[in-house]
Amino acid sequence: MNAYAISARPRQRKRLIIVILAVLILFALLIGFNTFKGIMMGKFMVSMANPPANAIVLCVDEKSQIQALNRTQPILPVRPGLPERATHDYKRNGTTTLFAALEVATGQVTDRCYDRHGKAEFLDFLKLVARTYPRRRLHVVLDNYHTHKHSDINRWLEKNPRVTLHFTPTSGSWLNLVEVFFGIITRQAIRRGSFDNVRQLVAAIRAFIDAYNDRCRPFVWTKTAEDILPRATRQRTSDARH
Repeated sequence: MNAYAISARPRQRKRLIIVILAVLILFALLIGFNTFKGIMMGKFMVSMANPPANAIVLCVDEKSQIQALNRTQPILPVRPGLPERATHDYKRNGTTTLFAALEVATGQVTDRCYDRHGKAEFLDFLKLVARTYPRRRLHVVLDNYHTHKHSDINRWLEKNPRVTLHFTPTSGSWLNLVEVFFGIITRQAIRRGSFDNVRQLVAAIRAFIDAYNDRCRPFVWTKTAEDILPRATRQRTSDARH
């Protein structure tokens, strides 16, 4: 064994120790982050379960890049013994972005479609929501998308103190009930549709929401925060047995 190999061993041990320490520190940070995330999620759920008196709580988000798709062949309707059938290939005819505000107490949806989904469009939609509920305190639930925290938005909020934004915790966008509505409109109006252009797509979205508002009901959580939080924040482990 030469002298180089002997002198290299201490360096290898040192590197191994550094790697092990780095892994342990990262693991500790992840545990701390999950604990912090659970605490923030719990505080958010408690605050949303107890809104201020006479205030309106709205869940707001945008569904971006909704495609106006047209099948290359007409969709074949349901017939006795045969399901509805559609071709797998399609033509893209543009996109739109749907902004929606779901009123938690009633299930009513305020909507508007835009060509883009930047800060200007979000601010315009916030103004629409404020006009829809004049002279009422509004508590708006949002995710942490950077557009929602832009300086232009903050300046508008300073001039309109009756509007308060509440941001869902990291990895907690599922708490925003408007996501449930997005799932409904996707399944019932968008995915099954066939559109020659964006104008037809927007018209279909608006027609669906108008009909939805005529029969809407509020979404009701089937479990309490005490039931949800232990499952939402528990440490994930592998089921592999080796």
